[in-house]
Amino acid sequence: MDFTFTEEQQAATEAAKAVFSGVAPDGVPSPALVPGAVAEDIDRPLWAGLASSDLLSLTLSPEHGGAGLDLVALCLVLRESAKVLARVPLLETCAVAMALQRYGNPRLAAELLPRVGRGELVLTVGANGRTGHDPAELAVTARRKAAAGISAGARADSDGGWVLDGTQSAVPWAQTADWIAIPAHTDEGRAVVALIEPAQDGITLAEQVSTSGERFAEVRLESVRVDGHALIDDAWAWEWLRALLTTGTCALALGLGEAVLAMTSQYTGKREQFGFPVATFQSVAVQTADRYIDLRAMEVTLWQAAWRISTGAAGALPAEGDIAVAKIWASDGVRRVVQTAQHLHGGFGADTDYPLHRFHAWAKQIELSLGPAAAHEEALGDLLAAHLLG
Repeated sequence: MDFTFTEEQQAATEAAKAVFSGVAPDGVPSPALVPGAVAEDIDRPLWAGLASSDLLSLTLSPEHGGAGLDLVALCLVLRESAKVLARVPLLETCAVAMALQRYGNPRLAAELLPRVGRGELVLTVGANGRTGHDPAELAVTARRKAAAGISAGARADSDGGWVLDGTQSAVPWAQTADWIAIPAHTDEGRAVVALIEPAQDGITLAEQVSTSGERFAEVRLESVRVDGHALIDDAWAWEWLRALLTTGTCALALGLGEAVLAMTSQYTGKREQFGFPVATFQSVAVQTADRYIDLRAMEVTLWQAAWRISTGAAGALPAEGDIAVAKIWASDGVRRVVQTAQHLHGGFGADTDYPLHRFHAWAKQIELSLGPAAAHEEALGDLLAAHLLG
C-alpha cells in the first residue's frame, strides 16, 4: 500500500510553505497583554497571498476556477498554516465552500465560489451551538415560510423561503465574514445549513474573544429570512461539513504541535546546565520522545480520517469513527506537547516576548474546538456499541 502524497498534494504543500514563510507568529499583540481581540480583522495581506497562490481555490472544482483537490490537500495546507499561527479563516472558508459545492444550490455555488477562490469573499460557520456542548444544529430552528398560494409542504426552492431563530456562539471572524453558514433543525428534526449575510435584518453579532485572542461572535437570529436557494436541505450536508471542520482542526493541531516540538528541541539544544545542553539529559530526552510519538499518532489518525472522507472508502466502522479517533489524539496530543514544552522551557516559556505562550493559547483553543477528547470518546463508544467488530 502506497501512503505517499500525490504530486498535486506535494505541490500544494510547497506553495503553502512559500506563502506562510513570511508570517510571524508574533505579528500582532499577545493575547496575554490585551483585554480584547488581538486585531480587528483577519490578516488581509496573507489572505491575498493565499488567493494569488491558488490555495483558496484548492478544493474547488475546475468549473469554479479551482484545482479540484481533496481534503487531504487542504489538511496539508492547514498543517503549514498552524505552524505560524496564521490568522485567517482558511479552514472555515474552504469547508463551507466544499459543502456548498457538493450539496448547495448550483446557481448560488456558481455565483459565490469563484469569488471565494479569488479571495474576494470570506466564509465562516457556526459550529459550536449555543454552549459548545450540545449539537450545533439544535441551537437554531428553521421553519418554512410558505408563499401566498403555495402550501407549506412545497419545495424549498419554490416557496417563500425559510425563517431562522436561535443563537450560535463562538463563530470565528463573524464580524468580518461575508457569509456565515448556520446549521439548524427543521420541525421534522432534519439538520439543514443556511447561508446568511451578517448585515441581514434580524441578525445581531455580540462580541466574543477566543482563547487565542481572535475575534469571535455570538450570532443571534430573530426571524431571519433565508431564500430557499441559500439553504442546503440535503440530509448529509451538515454531517459532512462538520466532518470537514473536525478533521481540519486535527490538521491544525498537528501543525501547531510540530512547530512547538521543533521550538523545544532548538531551545533545549542550546540551554546548558552543569556544562551540558539540557537536551542530553535522559529525563528531557524521554519527554520529548514521548511527544514525538504523540505527533506521529496524531498524524496517522489525521490522514486516515481525511482519506476516508475524501474517498468514501468502507471500513469496520463508519468514517465518523476515524474522525473521532483523530480528534481524540489531536485534543490530548496537542495539550501534552505544549505542556511539555512549557515545562522544558522553564520560566522562559511564559515570557510574553517569546512566542511559546501564543502557541499554548492556540493549542487550548484547538483542543476544545468542536468538542474535547472526552466528547469524541463518547461518540466512538456509541459507534462501537452499534457496530459489532468481527
